[in-house]
Amino acid sequence: MDRAVQALVGGGCVVYPTETFYALGALVGSPSALARVNTIKGRPRSKPLPVIVGGMEQLGQVMSAEAASWPGYAVAMLLMERFWPGPLSVIVPAAKGLPPQLLDGRGSVSVRFTPHPQARELCLRAGSPLAATSANVSGEPSVSDVGRLSPAVCLGADYVLAGDPAPAGGLASTVVRPLANGEAYVYRVGALPLEEIERAGVILRREE
Repeated sequence: MDRAVQALVGGGCVVYPTETFYALGALVGSPSALARVNTIKGRPRSKPLPVIVGGMEQLGQVMSAEAASWPGYAVAMLLMERFWPGPLSVIVPAAKGLPPQLLDGRGSVSVRFTPHPQARELCLRAGSPLAATSANVSGEPSVSDVGRLSPAVCLGADYVLAGDPAPAGGLASTVVRPLANGEAYVYRVGALPLEEIERAGVILRREE
């Protein structure tokens, strides 16, 4: 853990476990490290990197300070209170100054509060949310077994932190974008069943 934190704080890229799969990431405030993440993975620059936080106190580092006036704010707060920490990524207005590698065309960022103890500790000890794209070469399967990580990813990263516990595998996080009037768009069906979100009172829209 110490070496992983040192690599991140030093502007490096680290492979680390999450509740779903192994992730490849860097501090959200390091554009050069985020660019390396995309290069190592072979990920299109136009595709924004998702983010994890280690605690709700870190949300303000990635979510806009003016988000309370955003139409989707009430739904976002409901989802966060009900399903975080957990495998639900919520697309929110981004804080000013975030690197472009994290932003979509609306100036938004995808963020989740990870329940994995090591991923949370990494964020908290590094003092920053982390980019969290799956630690595989683009087009290859996501990995939940450290022994199956791509050599290209391992050699490209500055450190690989073995999972304890290991990632659960199965499905990636569910991704939604909150809207007004209790609604949300579904961008990816994943580890959090849509039925649970609907039982929380959110109306899901599945086409944009």
